[in-house]
Amino acid sequence: MRRLSSVSLALLLSFATSAAAGTYYVAPSGHDSGPGTVGQPWRTLAKAAGAATAGDTVYIRAGTYNERLVPAHSGSAGAWITYVAYPGETPVIDGTGVTLPAGWGGLLEISGLSFVEIRGLRVQNAGPDDNHAGILVEDSSHVTIRDSSTYDTASSGIGVWSSDHVTVAGNTVELACNDGEQECITIAGTDVFEVRYNHVLNGGPGSIGGEGIDVKDGSSNGTVHHNHVEGINRLGIYVDAWDKHTWNVDVYSNRVHGCGDDGIVLVSEAGGLLENVRVYNNVVYDNRYVGLEIANWGAPVPSRPIDGVEILNNTLHGNGWGGWGGCILVDDPDATGVVIRNNVCSQNASFQVVVSPGVPMPVVDHNLIWSFVGEEPGEIRGSAVVEAAPSFVNAAAGDFHLTAGSPAIDQGSPIAAPALDYDGGPRPQGAATDLGAFEFGVVFGDGFESGDLLAWTVPP
Repeated sequence: MRRLSSVSLALLLSFATSAAAGTYYVAPSGHDSGPGTVGQPWRTLAKAAGAATAGDTVYIRAGTYNERLVPAHSGSAGAWITYVAYPGETPVIDGTGVTLPAGWGGLLEISGLSFVEIRGLRVQNAGPDDNHAGILVEDSSHVTIRDSSTYDTASSGIGVWSSDHVTVAGNTVELACNDGEQECITIAGTDVFEVRYNHVLNGGPGSIGGEGIDVKDGSSNGTVHHNHVEGINRLGIYVDAWDKHTWNVDVYSNRVHGCGDDGIVLVSEAGGLLENVRVYNNVVYDNRYVGLEIANWGAPVPSRPIDGVEILNNTLHGNGWGGWGGCILVDDPDATGVVIRNNVCSQNASFQVVVSPGVPMPVVDHNLIWSFVGEEPGEIRGSAVVEAAPSFVNAAAGDFHLTAGSPAIDQGSPIAAPALDYDGGPRPQGAATDLGAFEFGVVFGDGFESGDLLAWTVPP
């Protein structure tokens, strides 16, 4: 008997999987006894969740579904299961009157599964317990949540726990943590993740939770980029090791403003090692206290180890609402290997760069400081400092691009400078790297433009 080659066998299996894949439809006017076709759709999400297997796509028509969506089956590599809004329509999963598992659960929940995608759905009114989330992913692998929205969730709008290879992209998360625990978008104990192009706004009261985006508790090998965090009652973006080794996290090209605490914070609240974190090309302004902080707070532990932090080419402006606040604060006496370079620190309330007494001195060079206050213990200029107004295009409108006459142009160091700027343009454009998030001369790319703060095309 002739034996198939491994390539031929793989192609045959791929064809068989594709041929077996189904397309199903759910609509409020449907019936679960039907075939789930476009002309005879199912009525409930539960029916689709129980039926969809590897390679299947479930189209959900417009309407309100007062039930949970809990997929029952995994997809496979090359044969994902996709739950997606019907083109041009927005189905709403509404938790009003829906009972979630006591203490912990999601209105849309993916648990113990792999190769599942959620796209274009609206999830709202998840509660009432402190850990009831809008969209919850746990113990899962290869999951994508994109182009969806959550509103009014007791806990996270989107929470990801103990998972791997997870993408959270292009979502709108509003009124999350209202008034429960966790964060608006939570990534906890998760390896290989990407949180990109999300809009997080108007958080809950913040009594026991509610940071904008949090990477924490043993997460690793991930990125948080091109997100817009605004109007959160707590801090904007948080990277917290808690009590576990947390490493290899890049936070870049985010816009964080109008938050009721700090803009971006790195911390080891319960003594876990936070290691190899790069924070670059972010625009952080008009937050209540500090634009960017390496913090010394949390549980009573002997040490809060942080090592290998690069703070590069950020623009931090006008932080500090009530007379106290500043640009960058290094406050953890256990933080080592910290580099602060090529940043613009301008018009922050009571200091620009402070290294608290007793904290190992980081490398601080090639930053623009405007202006040095000198009243806060530990405020420093660093080496190769530029002390002049940065000359933004329109700071009042949130446009921190540099004008042609800016003293920040060509004043940066090439050492470890990000290859691209906030807008995605190559750095440098001129004789040397510019200071801050924006390289002068770059044509606006996929970042923010003045007056059009969410004009992004979300990559696939």
